[in-house]
Amino acid sequence: MAHHRTKLLHGTLDALILKTLHQGPRHGYAIARWLGEVTKDAIQVEEGSLYPALYRLERKGLLQAEWGRSELDRRAKFYTLTKKGRANLEKEVEDWARFAEAVSRVLMGEG
Repeated sequence: MAHHRTKLLHGTLDALILKTLHQGPRHGYAIARWLGEVTKDAIQVEEGSLYPALYRLERKGLLQAEWGRSELDRRAKFYTLTKKGRANLEKEVEDWARFAEAVSRVLMGEG
């Protein structure tokens, strides 16, 4: 069961990253910062989770990366969604909505 929870966690992080990049290209630190800001720090993505997820998404062809300069004029790898990544994000959002609705029915006593 622990493996399943890890997989679900990665899937959720992957969807959050894809959604973040739907706004436009960002480097890793900017992705983590934006997620923290939008969620009022309820979601804080650590480097040890973020970068493996970015590499995994890139290997799957959902992201592409190129080197550029950050707002602090530092060399940084910027990630953007691919066409496949946009399609995957759409599916992930639909799946999440169904999952959240099902969990709400159980927790709110509607089931």
